Amino acid sequence: MVSIQIEYQGDLHCHAVHDLSRAELNTDAPVDNQGRGESFSPTDLVATALGTCMLTVMGILARTLSIDIAGATATVEKQMTATAPRRIQSLAVKIHVPCALSAENQQKLERAAHTCPVHKSLHPDIQTPITFTWS
Repeated sequence: MVSIQIEYQGDLHCHAVHDLSRAELNTDAPVDNQGRGESFSPTDLVATALGTCMLTVMGILARTLSIDIAGATATVEKQMTATAPRRIQSLAVKIHVPCALSAENQQKLERAAHTCPVHKSLHPDIQTPITFTWS
């Protein structure tokens, strides 16, 4: 089990500490929801979690296959609903792997990305189009 301590600091800001590593992060409400946009919003963290989870799971598989995918990137574009209730409508993910791999290994890595725990935890109403580029 992982524990994260979170303190509301006022003015729509929170401070979180990861108990195991002591890593810290701050959040702010987005500009379109009464915040100043001075840091990641909570829903930005969901988008971040999706992209980092996909790359991490791909990295685990790449390590198993003795493939180096260092430099791979993910861009996640978060779209919120325009009507109530306010929620994430879509998380479009673009993954770029800067190395030439066999079609078989590309397919394995793409499958791994689709099965990351964050992707599997998202509500089915959230659209998650995922595109891959390889070079």
